[in-house]
Amino acid sequence: MKVSPLVFVLALLAPLEIAHGSAARSASKKIQQPPNKVETKKATTISTKSKTTATTPGLWPCFDELDKRLIMISIPMIINFSITPLVGANDLFWTNRMGNVLAVAGQAAATQVFNSGFWLASFLPSVTSTLVSKENAKGNQEGVQDSVCQALFVAVLIAAVGTPLFYNYPDSTLGTVLETGAPAMEFAKIYLNVRAFSFLPALIALVGFSAFRGILDVKTPFMISVITSMINCVLDPILIFGFDMGLKGNALSTLLSEVVSAITFLYLLAKRDLIKMSKLFRFPSWSKLLPLIKGGFAMQLRLIAFNITFIAVARVTQGIDKTGVAAAAHEMALQTFQLGGVALMALSVVAQIVIPNELHSDKGGARVAKATSNRMMSWGLILGTLLGGLQILVLPWIQKATPMEEVRAAARAPAILASILQPLNGLVFIGEGVMSGCGDFMFLAVSTIVATVGCVAALQVFPQEHGVSGVWMGFAVFNVLRMIGVLMHQFYVSPIAPRNINKELQKTK
Repeated sequence: MKVSPLVFVLALLAPLEIAHGSAARSASKKIQQPPNKVETKKATTISTKSKTTATTPGLWPCFDELDKRLIMISIPMIINFSITPLVGANDLFWTNRMGNVLAVAGQAAATQVFNSGFWLASFLPSVTSTLVSKENAKGNQEGVQDSVCQALFVAVLIAAVGTPLFYNYPDSTLGTVLETGAPAMEFAKIYLNVRAFSFLPALIALVGFSAFRGILDVKTPFMISVITSMINCVLDPILIFGFDMGLKGNALSTLLSEVVSAITFLYLLAKRDLIKMSKLFRFPSWSKLLPLIKGGFAMQLRLIAFNITFIAVARVTQGIDKTGVAAAAHEMALQTFQLGGVALMALSVVAQIVIPNELHSDKGGARVAKATSNRMMSWGLILGTLLGGLQILVLPWIQKATPMEEVRAAARAPAILASILQPLNGLVFIGEGVMSGCGDFMFLAVSTIVATVGCVAALQVFPQEHGVSGVWMGFAVFNVLRMIGVLMHQFYVSPIAPRNINKELQKTK
């Protein structure tokens, strides 16, 4: 998940900003002495050159100050984003060791259904971190508590719907990705019946993570994530084989790790005076949430489009054959994609942070934001190419995750195709991060909806001829259409589009 998570890396920049401010004040004291004309002219020239150089970095990486800043922000983001797919790969590894293809297919289907429901609540991180950071900047501890407690209240309401839905109606929910009577249905129900209870603890952890980001504490959520992920990984073989629980043990290990995460977050939130029990049961303050409703609505539309895409992919994959080989092969190709995809998705989040800071800064502005966007896009292309090549190189190692030769054979071509698509993914992910950073949420939603329509149409054609590889061809259509949206945004729609920058310059003149 995605995972998708934003403000906490700013804490890493705080020492630099403080140092920068101290240096600026020191320099200010030095130039308070009356300079002569030559010194004034020289200082003005140097200042102008420095400002021009600082505000107009080149397109390609050259490891200048901008690159160093981007790298410093990106590394912790990449590490954090890497944890979830690594845990997912560990879960898949031990499920494969059961030697039952249908168990793998069932887990994949149940996980997709659970994630689809969970993603509908993923507006909480952006809302929570934004509200908390705003109140924290004011020094308003009561406001911080209100924001966190309101988010937890909403999380409880969402879980009160999600958990009973998944537990009581597994046939209906799993029917979105599995056909009636599908052989994998039995295993999917076993997994989902346990995983359903992790809905609330997972949401609590999500809110806690966002709250600590809002107060610029990066270490606390990172350490909790590492520790609970280790618990999950250790419990998998113990419960699956040691206690002979099979697929139920896999789901239980995830549930227990998320319960530990939720309890830890609640304890630390209370200890840091970020929540009060008396406020946990109050209805959310709509006046505080109202400014975010418009953006949140747009992001929900986008999430719905993503869910439709992934459910369509899962349903088509499950329907390719009844043995579960196609579904298991697709899951392996997905793991191959995530090897490099997490780094590119982390850069997307970095773009969401960096672009608005440049765009709304007194020292930045649209031109600097545009130059920063261009540099990040070039990084996306380069890293996408390198990561795609790396995925192809390590593919033989990834395929060892399953002992089943038929799955390895079926997964090879889709995994290679997933690797070839990474350069495009690098451009798309960062470009969409720029959209979010500019606040163009509705345009981002519309772009995703159009891409979803194209992908669903492609899935009706390509898999019939090319099997699992055809599913990834559908993904290619999805990302090509998203790339068109990125280009339209950067050249025509966004505030950093060249024509819009020129319009603003004309207004100032």
